[in-house]
Amino acid sequence: MTAPEGHDPHPERWYTTNLVGIPAPVLASLAFNTHPQPLRIAGARETQPGLFALLGRCPDAEQAREVFQHYMSLGFGLGAPAADAGEAERHRWRTSYLKLMQGWVLDSNSPAGAVLKGWVESRFGLVPTYHREPLARYPSPAWMRYLEEKAGSRFHNNCIWQQLDLVFEYCQWMLARFEPMGAGPHVTLWRGSSNVEEQIVAGSLRERRCTVRLNNIVSFSRSREQAGCFGDWVFEARVPLCKLLLVPGVLSTRSLQAEGEVLAIGGLYELKVSYE
Repeated sequence: MTAPEGHDPHPERWYTTNLVGIPAPVLASLAFNTHPQPLRIAGARETQPGLFALLGRCPDAEQAREVFQHYMSLGFGLGAPAADAGEAERHRWRTSYLKLMQGWVLDSNSPAGAVLKGWVESRFGLVPTYHREPLARYPSPAWMRYLEEKAGSRFHNNCIWQQLDLVFEYCQWMLARFEPMGAGPHVTLWRGSSNVEEQIVAGSLRERRCTVRLNNIVSFSRSREQAGCFGDWVFEARVPLCKLLLVPGVLSTRSLQAEGEVLAIGGLYELKVSYE
């Protein structure tokens, strides 16, 4: 596949259709970050009314976490096989949102990371700018590897994008109901990096304020100290709550909380810069 004649061959300026009802260029813009609007993935809540009916009866976040985990386990066969299950069933690989996100935490440029970036591309219309290396002019070996990994059968055997749809909708529900990140509409988060110059689209590091184009899905830290572990430059961002996919404490697992990572939808962000 090549860019059609007359079309821009540089993917950092590409956008695609999406399922959230807001044009992708708007969603990626600084204006949207300043004045965010609620994001809903078309059909995600409507096809799972039982889950959100159960969540609505939960008096606290702890019970909501248990309800979500149990519902996903039953709905997508994520629990341990039954004692009388056959050999094939006991060894069947079922992709789960937890395994995928654990893969992201270990290495955001892994095949699991490619699947997450592909999901964001499909649902929010934002094309990734980096996977193992910059996704520059198309076509290229870097793009071919990303496309192969995001479509790999290992992660697409159990409706993984539908699972991620529910994770996003559930996270948004938790943020609104129990406010684990505050009342919003923004939360201040930090991101550490040692090499960000190629992402800058306005301003400069010297000015201590710049506009950057972040990948279509990115990790932030909840504190400046945590962010400093990931690079000498620390960037402070006001991130809309509606762009958050996962925050610490929303899921009933400790494996995703060690680094306190917050997963957010990317695009253009205006950042304050400091050097540690």
